[in-house]
Parts: sequence; structure tokens; C-alpha cells
Amino acid sequence: MHPSPSGTVLAVENLGPIAKAEIDFGDLTVLVGPQASGKSILLQTLKLQLDARHIATRLRKYGFTWDKADHQTFLGLYFGEGLGGLWTDATRLCWNGRATAVKDLMSLAHENEDHVLVSYIPAQRVMVMQNGWPRNFESYSQGDPYVVKGFSEYLRLQMERGSARDAAVFPQKGMLAAETRELLTRSVFGGFVLKQDTKGAQRRLVLQQGDSPPLPFMVWSAGQREFSPLLLGIYGHLPEGSERLSPVEWIVLEEPEMGLHPRAISAVLFLVLELLNRGYRVCISTHSPHVLDLVWALRVLIEHKAPPEVVLKLFAVAESPASKNMAASILQKKLKVYSFNRDGRPVIDISRLDPDSALPEELSWGGLTEFSARTADVVADFIAAQREMDSDEP
Repeated sequence: MHPSPSGTVLAVENLGPIAKAEIDFGDLTVLVGPQASGKSILLQTLKLQLDARHIATRLRKYGFTWDKADHQTFLGLYFGEGLGGLWTDATRLCWNGRATAVKDLMSLAHENEDHVLVSYIPAQRVMVMQNGWPRNFESYSQGDPYVVKGFSEYLRLQMERGSARDAAVFPQKGMLAAETRELLTRSVFGGFVLKQDTKGAQRRLVLQQGDSPPLPFMVWSAGQREFSPLLLGIYGHLPEGSERLSPVEWIVLEEPEMGLHPRAISAVLFLVLELLNRGYRVCISTHSPHVLDLVWALRVLIEHKAPPEVVLKLFAVAESPASKNMAASILQKKLKVYSFNRDGRPVIDISRLDPDSALPEELSWGGLTEFSARTADVVADFIAAQREMDSDEP
């Protein structure tokens, strides 16, 4: 079984905390909601649906086995320790209208299966770096989620066959559009160069500025430690001047905003636009209203047929033929937003992000603007009451 890559609808019922969800993926799909509401489970299920053959093959390659009737062991190996019971007799999974049984997903191992449709960058990405270098698959425990182990192994292989020692990894001509490189340099790296270095016989990633001593991974800022694995995870999918070189069709980014200043988040979102421009479907889980600010702005610009220059103005990016072409393509994309919850209600489509919506989830953008709105109301009510008291005084 090879699922059709052209499908866009994943329907799930009774899978862990997800009571019911029907996700019609757009070019950009954003999942919001509180912790432990099922966002990561849904995205991992998408990868399992599309890449089951590769996943089963990789697990068997590294010595993991399971009985064909024991789906709990297989799901525990994939989702992580303690999550093997997510799939029960009441669980239903359909991809593009076609039902999928867990026994089908766990029996697809095939020798030399390297075909991957989903590149998954997990929220735990900073954990994959050990002394500034990606860990290999075998260094993880059996109970660690597959998406963490798989991402770590992907990074390690990319780095080992990539840049030479003492060479710049970022910025590197030939990777990313020039405008994206400049924005990331300014907003994330602050003029530092990300490069490979050696300490003894061990390779490592360091940051260096001019002739100053290299800075090892553990002294970087939290944002630089979080962002660098994310950047390396999508580097191979964004060669300069090309559409897509890899068979990957989907990019999953869990919480890309972690550790980042709002200006740096904007730079990361511009990187997302570059992915969309190359034709990838991008899925994001987030706790940042900054991400939904972008989606809302793009929806308004698309609806009003704005020129591409306005998109570039959002990010303070210089106009060039290449950047204008990219912005023009973004204004043709389909954007979707879904709100998850922990109270057993179905996942809700809030893609319109209507500030006058009758749906509380849409009104509060999945809860992301709830505190800001309440803060404004509380302060406004207090000031009004204070003024009334002052006016009543003789």
C-alpha cells in the first residue's frame, strides 16, 4: 500500500485526545490549541499514513521488531513510550476517503525503502544535538518518539555528507534565496556564521564572528539552539534557484517559534513562505499568535487581490524580481487553520479567523489571543470605574 500523495483530507476519530477531526489540508495548515490536545498526534499520524513503509523499514533496520497482531508495540515504537494504547477498537482513520487499518501501517516493511513524503521537524529538535552534532538513530531509547529519532538521523546524514570541515553552513551561497539569507542573518544569527568545526577528532557546529573564538552549542542563545536544527532540517529542501529536488512533498514544523524573538519569528515565517513557493505543503503546530497574524494578513491580502509588494512589506524584505515572484505565488495559496481542544469536542475549522465570529475558538484564534483580549478588557473596565469614582468625588 502506497497512499496517494495527492490526497488532502485526514479524518480521525477516537485517537488519544482527539475525539473527531477532519483536516482538509491547505498549502499552509496551522494547528492551534492547548497542550495535550492532540496536535502532535495528528501530525505524527499524517506522517505515519504517508510514510508507513519507510518507517516500518527503518525500525526493522535498527533492530526493532513487533508481532503482526501487536499494534500496541508498534505504535509505542512510533509515538513513544506509553502511547501504544492510543489506537483502540473505537479508533477510525481515513485518508482521502479511504479507511486505514493499523495492521496495514505496521506490516509495510520493505528492504531498501527510502521513499519519504513527509519531512518532520519535531518540537524536541534541540534534544537531537549532542555537543553541537546530531545524534545517530541508535543512541536513542526504544521509548523515544520515532519522529525525533528519524529527524536526528536525517540531520546527521545531511551534515556528514554536506559541508566540509571549517566551512560555513549558514549563510551559504546556493542555499535559500538571497533575501531569506539576509533576513535570517539579521534576525536570528546577528551576524554570526554557523559553521562546522573540530575539537580534537570530533566534529561540531559552532557560531563564529570574524576572527573571534568559535562559540560551542551550549553557549548559544536559546533561540539559536532552537532554530539551527530547524534550519538544517529544511536546508536540503531549499536549494537556491530550484523548485524541489527531493521527493518530499510535505514539511511539518512543530512550534517553529520556540525561543525566538518576534522579529526572528517573522524571519522563520518568511522561510515558510519560501517553502510554500517551492510547492511544498507546510503544516505548523503553534502556540504563537504571531503565526496566526501572518495567516490572517495573507487571507485579507488574498481576498482583496493585493499586489505582491504588500507581502514583502509585511516582512521588511527588499523588492527584487525573485522576491516579487515568490510573493505573487504566495497570494495564490490555500490557507487553513484548525483549533484543537481537550474537552472531547471535534476539532474546529477556524480558517476565516473572523474577529466577529460567533465561535469562541475562532474569535480567540484558538485561545491564542484570549489573554490579550481579557487584559485589555480588565484594564479598560478598571480605568472606566476609576474615572467614574473620581467624577463622583466632591
